[in-house]
Amino acid sequence: MKTLFGQLRPALMSLLALSVLTGLIYPAVMTGAAQLLFPGKANGSLIERGGKIAGSELIGQPFSEAGRFWSRPSATGPYPYNAGASSGSNLGPTNPALLDAVKARVEALRKADPDNAAPIPVDLVTASGSGLDPHISPAAAFYQVPRVARALKRSEEGLRSLVEHHVEGRWLGILGEPRVNVLKLNLALETQR
Repeated sequence: MKTLFGQLRPALMSLLALSVLTGLIYPAVMTGAAQLLFPGKANGSLIERGGKIAGSELIGQPFSEAGRFWSRPSATGPYPYNAGASSGSNLGPTNPALLDAVKARVEALRKADPDNAAPIPVDLVTASGSGLDPHISPAAAFYQVPRVARALKRSEEGLRSLVEHHVEGRWLGILGEPRVNVLKLNLALETQR
């Protein structure tokens, strides 16, 4: 019995020490360091306007007004852009439900801007893998310029310039694709009125 306790005691002490170290001390130090060094990112990369939180630059939002740039569709449930249910639709490219959803999105875009004969960028009719993508491609933003310009009674040239100003390049110049954060672009629309 004494040898069993003699072997269990160091194991239990190691478990307790490692639990305190990895479960309490390490997370507290990392949280403190993040708050000190990167407070904006540590708190969700929130964007404030007029003392109110407009959203996070990391999570997409639904925009449906004609005078706004629209986000990439969301596949989260039970409602779009649900940050608590990040996921894709898991529908394959030949799944009839995906094909029907894409057709409906194409029809909605054509109905919202019937004079626009340009090809519709794929990211305006398909959801991302997370369902929360806050970015669209520059092509998707430029595609929407005529509709937004008409709705706001502004020049297309001015809106194209605004979109170009909001194109984010590749990370470190090589990783990822150029993109446009829809929330930031729509907030810039409001400040330019």
